[in-house]
Amino acid sequence: MSAITTLFTKTGRLLIGSGAALVLTTAMTTSASAADIATTYDNSCAACHDSGALNAIKKGDSAKWQQLIQQRGMPALINSVKSGMTQMPAGGLCDNCSNDDYRKLIDYMSK
Repeated sequence: MSAITTLFTKTGRLLIGSGAALVLTTAMTTSASAADIATTYDNSCAACHDSGALNAIKKGDSAKWQQLIQQRGMPALINSVKSGMTQMPAGGLCDNCSNDDYRKLIDYMSK
Protein backbone atom coordinates (compact mmCIF):
# COMPACT_ATOMS: atom_id res chain seq x y z
CA MET A 1 0.00 0.00 0.00
CA SER A 2 2.86 2.34 0.82
CA ALA A 3 4.29 1.93 -2.71
CA ILE A 4 0.97 2.90 -4.27
CA THR A 5 0.69 5.98 -2.04
CA THR A 6 4.23 7.02 -2.96
CA LEU A 7 3.47 6.54 -6.68
CA PHE A 8 0.31 8.67 -6.49
CA THR A 9 2.15 11.36 -4.53
CA LYS A 10 4.96 11.55 -7.12
CA THR A 11 2.48 11.52 -10.00
CA GLY A 12 0.47 14.32 -8.37
CA ARG A 13 3.59 16.45 -7.94
CA LEU A 14 4.53 15.88 -11.57
CA LEU A 15 1.06 16.91 -12.78
CA ILE A 16 1.02 20.00 -10.57
CA GLY A 17 4.53 20.95 -11.74
CA SER A 18 3.55 20.42 -15.38
CA GLY A 19 0.43 22.54 -14.93
CA ALA A 20 2.43 25.35 -13.35
CA ALA A 21 4.96 25.21 -16.19
CA LEU A 22 2.14 25.45 -18.75
CA VAL A 23 0.64 28.49 -17.02
CA LEU A 24 4.04 30.23 -16.86
CA THR A 25 4.80 29.45 -20.49
CA THR A 26 1.44 30.84 -21.60
CA ALA A 27 1.96 34.01 -19.57
CA MET A 28 5.44 34.50 -20.97
CA THR A 29 4.24 33.93 -24.55
CA THR A 30 1.43 36.44 -24.08
CA SER A 31 3.86 39.02 -22.68
CA ALA A 32 6.33 38.41 -25.50
CA SER A 33 3.54 38.77 -28.04
CA ALA A 34 2.40 42.04 -26.47
CA ALA A 35 6.00 43.30 -26.50
CA ASP A 36 6.33 42.32 -30.17
CA ILE A 37 3.16 44.20 -31.07
CA ALA A 38 4.36 47.28 -29.17
CA THR A 39 7.68 47.12 -31.04
CA THR A 40 5.92 46.61 -34.38
CA TYR A 41 3.69 49.58 -33.60
CA ASP A 42 6.71 51.74 -32.76
CA ASN A 43 8.46 50.71 -35.97
CA SER A 44 5.56 51.01 -38.38
CA CYS A 45 2.40 52.71 -37.10
CA ALA A 46 3.63 55.27 -34.58
CA ALA A 47 4.89 57.68 -37.23
CA CYS A 48 1.31 58.74 -37.94
CA HIS A 49 -0.85 57.26 -35.19
CA ASP A 50 1.09 58.85 -32.31
CA SER A 51 0.63 62.37 -33.65
CA GLY A 52 -2.48 62.02 -35.78
CA ALA A 53 -0.50 63.00 -38.88
CA LEU A 54 -2.40 62.77 -42.17
CA ASN A 55 -5.69 62.40 -40.23
CA ALA A 56 -4.66 59.06 -38.69
CA ILE A 57 -6.70 58.15 -35.62
CA LYS A 58 -4.41 58.56 -32.63
CA LYS A 59 -3.35 55.59 -30.56
CA GLY A 60 -5.45 55.55 -27.40
CA ASP A 61 -8.45 57.40 -28.85
CA SER A 62 -10.65 54.45 -28.01
CA ALA A 63 -13.92 56.21 -28.84
CA LYS A 64 -12.87 56.88 -32.45
CA TRP A 65 -11.30 53.44 -32.83
CA GLN A 66 -14.39 51.67 -31.49
CA GLN A 67 -16.60 53.72 -33.79
CA LEU A 68 -14.45 52.78 -36.79
CA ILE A 69 -14.36 49.09 -35.81
CA GLN A 70 -18.16 49.05 -35.44
CA GLN A 71 -18.74 50.90 -38.71
CA ARG A 72 -16.35 48.93 -40.89
CA GLY A 73 -15.70 45.68 -39.03
CA MET A 74 -12.30 44.23 -38.26
CA PRO A 75 -11.95 42.20 -41.52
CA ALA A 76 -12.54 45.34 -43.61
CA LEU A 77 -10.06 47.34 -41.52
CA ILE A 78 -7.42 44.64 -41.96
CA ASN A 79 -8.00 44.64 -45.72
CA SER A 80 -7.69 48.43 -45.78
CA VAL A 81 -4.36 48.28 -44.00
CA LYS A 82 -3.09 45.57 -46.35
CA SER A 83 -4.23 47.41 -49.48
CA GLY A 84 -3.34 50.87 -48.27
CA MET A 85 -5.49 53.94 -48.10
CA THR A 86 -5.31 57.42 -49.57
CA GLN A 87 -2.71 58.58 -47.05
CA MET A 88 -1.43 55.24 -45.75
CA PRO A 89 0.88 52.97 -47.74
CA ALA A 90 -0.07 49.35 -48.30
CA GLY A 91 0.76 47.31 -45.23
CA GLY A 92 0.98 50.43 -43.07
CA LEU A 93 4.79 50.28 -43.22
CA CYS A 94 4.83 46.70 -41.89
CA ASP A 95 6.20 44.47 -44.62
CA ASN A 96 6.01 41.19 -42.72
CA CYS A 97 2.75 41.56 -40.75
CA SER A 98 0.10 38.86 -40.93
CA ASN A 99 -3.65 39.47 -40.71
CA ASP A 100 -3.43 38.51 -37.04
CA ASP A 101 -0.64 41.06 -36.52
CA TYR A 102 -2.78 43.78 -38.10
CA ARG A 103 -5.71 42.81 -35.86
CA LYS A 104 -3.45 42.98 -32.79
CA LEU A 105 -2.06 46.34 -33.90
CA ILE A 106 -5.55 47.77 -34.36
CA ASP A 107 -6.53 46.43 -30.93
CA TYR A 108 -3.32 47.90 -29.47
CA MET A 109 -4.01 51.32 -30.96
CA SER A 110 -7.62 51.29 -29.80
CA LYS A 111 -6.73 50.92 -26.11
